[in-house]
Amino acid sequence: MMQDSTLFENWRHSHVFDKGNPLAERNTRWVVVLTATMMVAEIAGGWAFNSMALLADGWHMSSHALALGLSVLAYGAARRFAHDPRFAFGTWKIEILGGYTSAVFLVGVAALMMFQSVERLLAPTPIHYNQAIGIALLGLLVNLACAWLLKDNDHHHGHHHGEHEHEHEHEHHDPHRDLNLHAAYLHVLADAATSLFAIVALFGGKLWGASWLDPVMGIVGAVLVAIWAYGLLRDTGRVLIDAEMDSPVVPEIREVVGEFSTVAEIADLHVWRVGKDKYACILSLVVTQTVEPDVIRRALSIHEELVHITVEVNLPVCSP
Repeated sequence: MMQDSTLFENWRHSHVFDKGNPLAERNTRWVVVLTATMMVAEIAGGWAFNSMALLADGWHMSSHALALGLSVLAYGAARRFAHDPRFAFGTWKIEILGGYTSAVFLVGVAALMMFQSVERLLAPTPIHYNQAIGIALLGLLVNLACAWLLKDNDHHHGHHHGEHEHEHEHEHHDPHRDLNLHAAYLHVLADAATSLFAIVALFGGKLWGASWLDPVMGIVGAVLVAIWAYGLLRDTGRVLIDAEMDSPVVPEIREVVGEFSTVAEIADLHVWRVGKDKYACILSLVVTQTVEPDVIRRALSIHEELVHITVEVNLPVCSP
């Protein structure tokens, strides 16, 4: 049996775990500050001007501020424990866990928005439209600024890995995406969407007396947030439970082993992700004649996304 641990250790200490994503971490910290500040302003404005739309948006932003804070903590924990030997494959999945937790918060936000919107639809309250619109516009500007800070820059990190990996990126889910950063980005987009919906509803109520627009827009926003949350739960969940056997790298491994089909065939194969676009694999082969594991490993090493390769070679079991 042959393990390519040197390749993995070189990548571990020179690529992801030491460097992390400092730009994303810094920008997420700024977004937490801006979101918390706007949250206080909207809650205070909602109470002062009797605007349920602003109150709902403010409390909804409070849950996002907490989730964004979790994203920052995930970056910090991943960096802090980067060299901890207890983490056999590094600390990247701490960031994924942060993204998954943020997605769970998004589900809660969608449920809260739906409940409050239905409640407001059944029991509307008078609103001071001018003041509420002003605060909602300010909230939208803040959210757009936060979205600009958090726009997915992780694609730029993956562009230098070669054309071979570019093909993977478009065949299936995007392996280069920073899912923790993407979670924070979705929270900000959800804030921006609810602010925009609130503005439309407030203008509709002020100009045409359509007070029902406020709760209807809240319901639309809740559905949109729920859709985003589902996508994020799917992407982060598949990484956390190692559901990677439909990754493009799996048929590539089979293709490489197929070149040795006259002497070897795959008995067992396990592939899982250990970085944004990096995989580990355990390959068990049944051979009809002697094949050095290192020969198979070198053949697989043409795929740069494979950073930890374990090859096991077995002779066929003969019946007595």
